[in-house]
Amino acid sequence: MIETDRRGAIALAAALPLASGLPSLLSGSAHAAPSGSAQWDLTDLYPNPEAWEAARKATVAALPRLAAYRDSFGSSAASMAKALSDISDVSRNFARVAVYASLRADEDVRISANQERTAQVRDLYAAFGQATAWIAPETLKLGRETVESYIAADQTLAARFAYSLRQTLREAEHTLDAKGEALLAAASSPLSGPETIREQLFASDIPWPEVTLSDGRKQVLNAQGYTLTRDAPNREDRKKVFDAFYGQMGKFENSLGAAMAAKLKGDVFEARARNYKSSLDMALSPRAVPESVYRTLVAETNAGLPQLHRSFQLRRRMLNLPDIHYYDIYPPLVSLDRKFTLQDMRNITLKAVEPLGPDYVKRLSTATAGRWMDPFPRPGKRPGAYMSGSAYDVHPYLLLNLGENYEGLSTYAHEWGHAMHSLLASSSQPYDLAGYPIFTAEVASTCNEVLLTEYMLKQARTKEEKIYYLGMRLENMRGTFFRQAMFAEFELKMHEMAEAGEGLSGESLTRVYLDLLKRYHGPDFVIDEPYAIEWAYIPHFYSTFYVYQYATSISAGTWFGHSILNGGKAERERYLDVLRAGGSADPVDILRKAGLDMTSPDPYRQLVADFKTTIDEIEGLLA
Repeated sequence: MIETDRRGAIALAAALPLASGLPSLLSGSAHAAPSGSAQWDLTDLYPNPEAWEAARKATVAALPRLAAYRDSFGSSAASMAKALSDISDVSRNFARVAVYASLRADEDVRISANQERTAQVRDLYAAFGQATAWIAPETLKLGRETVESYIAADQTLAARFAYSLRQTLREAEHTLDAKGEALLAAASSPLSGPETIREQLFASDIPWPEVTLSDGRKQVLNAQGYTLTRDAPNREDRKKVFDAFYGQMGKFENSLGAAMAAKLKGDVFEARARNYKSSLDMALSPRAVPESVYRTLVAETNAGLPQLHRSFQLRRRMLNLPDIHYYDIYPPLVSLDRKFTLQDMRNITLKAVEPLGPDYVKRLSTATAGRWMDPFPRPGKRPGAYMSGSAYDVHPYLLLNLGENYEGLSTYAHEWGHAMHSLLASSSQPYDLAGYPIFTAEVASTCNEVLLTEYMLKQARTKEEKIYYLGMRLENMRGTFFRQAMFAEFELKMHEMAEAGEGLSGESLTRVYLDLLKRYHGPDFVIDEPYAIEWAYIPHFYSTFYVYQYATSISAGTWFGHSILNGGKAERERYLDVLRAGGSADPVDILRKAGLDMTSPDPYRQLVADFKTTIDEIEGLLA
């Protein structure tokens, strides 16, 4: 599973109530670089830290001016347009400031100066939110009729701000007065504390163990080391890795549980302060995602669990195991003795996405030839993978931790799918509408993975190679659909416990997670109880109700992938229109316009059907 991070954009989007189109921090060059240094070129953002500091101070200096617009905001359409345009321009520059700080910090999490920049940005989020907290209350004070008349009278309002103004009107019952909004904006910085504590525990305070594998190789089991070794071909090595990694994490169960409990209480506080019926309602309402989408996803995933259990037994048989434990889920069903260099990844990805048309391929070719990417793991570098597309006036940046294997290739295609989404949205939409919501963010990346798998299957020369790619497709669907839906159930249960005032601790959260692991993996799958601390390993739980969108997105991305491969230009353009739309409309409506209804059970049932078909294909090849 690819760990993609969005924390910066979520915080900034929350602080900018009318910058609903803010490009998100989503999850380089095609030339090789030394593994000990970053390869991206951040001078495209700022030539040096001094220039960054000047830009940060300019944002700070602009805040009193933004706050002063409150007095004239509602006097006319022109006054409203002037205020929103200036706020947008400052937020656009601020987004660039935030991206630079985040990228520099992630190059090496051990450098305190870089971490201090991110702390300054967090504080500035809160200050920006305070300075602009009056926007929603003042908009609501004008009323729908006046706001609509202003939109009709002013071209800037109609072209850039109509969608976000109407969002504000729609959220009227959840918007406080100016004083209340300023107070909540000021609270955003302390409410981010639990995530910061969790990150620091993982980055610097937990003394991660070192293990010696059967081939004599020594590996420090931090988050990176665990990811690199959890699929070890030797079963005893896998058990040793899981025992050491989760065993060490378990020693910090109380602290990790306290951090998560504080985060959940913060969510409940904000939901109640804003008069939402629940934390889930608060997460879904601003983008008009029906709650039925979330609950239908969970219900249809549970209905498909027999196929998931069937896949685990296929895995057990193919790996020739007497039983199957949790540490057996990552090794490939068939080994592939093939190395993919960074240049190979670029060339293959460009071929795989040819069904998206020559313009898409040309844009991707140009992008991957630039210094936009930090591709390789190294000590101190943030683990995982993400694409940062918030610097609207520059270009996306990608942080990756690639191995020279098929998983690395898949990650490469996935993250460049995000980058292309940002490039297409930015070239089609103004800044205020370019930032797509998380609900559609993963569609572009998972569709790229679908196209990659189909391309590799066509290129496969042996039965074993074909089984390998089918196995990777199976694992991708397991990890991105079934696993993320399980996470979604866990996240919902955590919030329900917090909302009911139940005791929250590391132990109680581990107990709930263990029950889910057992149900999702079935009666013939052995779950070793110490591994249930895994919930603390998932950073996405600190981005409220984020994970379910991986499962909805792979359902949508798979649907679009099949539509493109089985259709023609019309199907391709409908999909590309989704990417070009950015954040110009509610995400469910953007997908519905392209022919996909995410409120129905059909996309999820089709994903489960594709999962079953893949199992059938593998069994057919084995027979």
